[in-house]
Amino acid sequence: MDVISIFQYSLVYNAFSFSFATMAAAALFLWLGRSQVSANYKTAVTISGLVCAIAAYHYLRIFESWETAYVVKNGVVITSGFAFNDAYRYVDWLLTVPLLLIELVLVMRLTREETISKSVRLGFAAALMIALGYPGEIASDIPTRALWGTLSAIPFLYIVWELFSGLGASIDRQPESVRNLVKKARLLTFASWGFYPIVYMAPYANISGADAETAIQIGYTIADLVAKAAVGVLVWVIAVRKSEAEALTA
Repeated sequence: MDVISIFQYSLVYNAFSFSFATMAAAALFLWLGRSQVSANYKTAVTISGLVCAIAAYHYLRIFESWETAYVVKNGVVITSGFAFNDAYRYVDWLLTVPLLLIELVLVMRLTREETISKSVRLGFAAALMIALGYPGEIASDIPTRALWGTLSAIPFLYIVWELFSGLGASIDRQPESVRNLVKKARLLTFASWGFYPIVYMAPYANISGADAETAIQIGYTIADLVAKAAVGVLVWVIAVRKSEAEALTA
């Protein structure tokens, strides 16, 4: 493992701690907030909370692994001999990324056939994207990382197409009071997901060693906070407004 500065160590350490607290708080907020939405949207909000809860658990494990991998003595950071286990991220993404897409589909309240079809297709594409990205993440050379990154980009581009083309017509059928919020949730999902490939390619930009490790960990953490906690709360707001609108027309 690369020796890092005390600033880099503390920056990543605090980012992991903050993310664990944020994800745990978001999960509690979403689950407690289920009482404010109608039965049609409880599943979407439950899944949003589940995504944050899974992320909170994995950030706790990532935090513990980071703390174990390094030892701080007299203001100097040295390696402990235990490797930092970054695989926790990919285990987390394999579980949460498909659920992130499914919660968006569920909150739109499409027909049963559309919901099942889009959930299966998007969920499978998301899992495939994560599975293909992992070999490149752990690769020690740029060509291998580039190969698997390119393969992972194929299902990613399909997901982007579904978000903006496949769900476009469905958004137009949403109540006017939430239409813009659904568009924002879709855009926020795309923006946060688009940040992952940028971080993934950090080693391509002549960044290596401790600098690359720090950039990757901070970048992935920021993207996770937006994609899971922020989008999850936005899904809850959409569910609340749709529940109110449907109650008025009932």
